[in-house]
Amino acid sequence: MLPIRIAPSILSADRSNLQQEVRLIEPYADYIHIDIMDGKFVPPVTFRPEEIKAIHTKLPKDVHLMVEYPEKDGYIDSFIDAGAAIITIHTECKEDTHGLIRCIKKKGAKAAVTIRPKTPIAELEPYLDTADMVLIMSVEPGYSGQAFMPAVLEKVRRIRKLKPELDIEIDGGINAVTIMDAVRAGANVIVAASAIFGRKDRIKAMQELRSAAKGALKNRRKR
Repeated sequence: MLPIRIAPSILSADRSNLQQEVRLIEPYADYIHIDIMDGKFVPPVTFRPEEIKAIHTKLPKDVHLMVEYPEKDGYIDSFIDAGAAIITIHTECKEDTHGLIRCIKKKGAKAAVTIRPKTPIAELEPYLDTADMVLIMSVEPGYSGQAFMPAVLEKVRRIRKLKPELDIEIDGGINAVTIMDAVRAGANVIVAASAIFGRKDRIKAMQELRSAAKGALKNRRKR
């Protein structure tokens, strides 16, 4: 059974003080999750490559590209140059997904694929043999602080059944309660934004999330 990894999302962090925010939670995290939006695929525009490059951390930078043209518009190159260890692309973007996976891997990063919550899981299945990770969105992409969508857990179960050893990441509406549902369904990489950076005590928030996830994993092993 794959280990649990916690990936704090800096979408909810203090943007004027990202280095300090990351340094604070670094000992308790496994990845740093970074949402990149182009204002077209989803309405907001988020971090620039130079902002991400300026974050110095020992943790892998897990970059989720919510953009129309990941390669053509230079996002893959610029964020790998900024230190991305993992690049996630949407199958709904306007470029060929298989080609993007090859491009990301050729440039030395791990490639992950994802879909919007309402997109059928069948859209992901052609990429399961070549992707290093699958991201299941449990909210509509674009904004932090949305409510968890429990219907997506069936997608997690489906992917876990098909690929027992594939990393499954889940992102959206994660807190100390929903993280247990996600882990029981089969997710092992957990993204949390406001549940960490929306709390005054970030360290305690991280500890609570990891404890809840470990408890859920233990129960899953007993089944």
